[in-house]
This record gives sequence, structure tokens and C-alpha cells, in this order.
Amino acid sequence: MPHQFLTIAHHVARISLHNPPANVVNSALLAELERTWNEVEQDPYVRVVLITGSGRFFCAGADIHELTHLNTIHAGTEFSQRGQTLLNRIERSDKPVLAVINGTCLGGGLELALACHMRIAADGVLLGLPEIRLGLIPGFGGTQRLPRVVGPSKAAELILTGRTLTAEEALAIGLVSRVVPAQQLWTEADALGSLMTANGIPATQAALHAIRGGIDIPLAEGLAREAELFGHLCVTKEMKAATQAFLDKRQPRMAGTEA
Repeated sequence: MPHQFLTIAHHVARISLHNPPANVVNSALLAELERTWNEVEQDPYVRVVLITGSGRFFCAGADIHELTHLNTIHAGTEFSQRGQTLLNRIERSDKPVLAVINGTCLGGGLELALACHMRIAADGVLLGLPEIRLGLIPGFGGTQRLPRVVGPSKAAELILTGRTLTAEEALAIGLVSRVVPAQQLWTEADALGSLMTANGIPATQAALHAIRGGIDIPLAEGLAREAELFGHLCVTKEMKAATQAFLDKRQPRMAGTEA
């Protein structure tokens, strides 16, 4: 049975984790997510990627049965590095990636969501990094990405206690950017996808590059990078077309945005 469902329409790829009942992360799911990511990453038609879970769960974390077979330092390190490598690719994507958190999102599932550029959640879902309760720490980047998103103090609290948050609590600390009623989750996600695909590819890629690259460098360096990217965009055909459309009081039509 496939561990991912992939659908592509209107320049948006939807990846649904599928490993019932809880969409837990194991080697098979990682392998299929790697293959699926290769496909969407290399498809020039895809402009935006939405990642979600099938059924009632986004992802409940690692497969505990598989964790019990990580009996050596090498095996544990290798499993962690494999997950980190995939999530690094997602984070560094030139295509906006939105985590659509439809249900419980724990452990490796939250680490996957943290690697996405944006996160929206249905009301009532639970999120957390409970690895400490298994004598472990997050291994797919959670100890590094969570402090960058919510701050080191709140991240330490969540990682060291292993407690879960409601979607509303996650919104309050900036872990997710929106919480919507469950029945409206895909309306919201599809609307965000449409807004992003309506923009030009060069500006979208430059924005992601500036945001992603500026997190770990001094402000002055980030500003210099932003100015350089801005300058390059000023001579693109997309910028010329969009500014002229604004002056003409009409909607711009960006290259690559046709259905």
C-alpha cells in the first residue's frame, strides 16, 4: 500500500501521508516521501506544495516498533540523519511548502511541519515533541527548528516536558500561523495556494531565499542579501509586467500561472 497520495492540479501538489491508522514515520514511509519529493521538486508545473495527513492524523511521530530496533549508535545516528536530510531538502525548496495540519501532529510529524515554510492547523488538533518520554530527543531537526520558530525558552519547555499543545496554544506562540475550523481547513489551504501561484516565480524564489538565508546570519548581511536579490528582480520580465499592469489598473498575468 502506498505511503503517500500525490495529486497535482492548478500548479499545486498535495502530498498526503498515508500509513494508517496514525501515519507514523518508519523507513518505508520515509523512502516513499523521498521519492514523492523528488517528483514534485523536479516537476516545473508544480509551484506550491501542500503536505497533510490522510485520515484523522497528520502524523503521530515515529514508529515505536522500529525505534526498538535501533540498537547501535550508528543505527540511531543514521536514522536521524536520513530524516534530517529529507527535511532539509523540504526547508530549502524554491517552491513554497505549506503544512496543512489536519489532525494530531507529534514527534517526527511536527518536525516535518517545522521544515515547511508555513503551517496552518485545524482547531482542536494536538501538537508536540514527546520524544523525551521515550528517553530520546527529537532527531529530525526539532531541537534546532523549534527554537528558531518559538524561541529557545518555549522550545526548551516543550522539548524537556514532552507536553502537547492545542492548535490554539500553538497559534499563540507562533508555531502555526492560522487555526481554522476543521471543515474549512482545505478551503483555507487552497486559497493560500492560489494566492501564491498567482505570483511570479523569480520573486517567490527570491523571497524564500532571503527569508531562509537570513535566519542564521547577522542583520547587516541579511539586508545586503535582500538588496542584491531585490536588484536582480528589478530587471526581470515578471517585474516589468507586474508594475506596468499596476499602472494600467489591471491584473498582471505572470508567466507560468496559467491553469
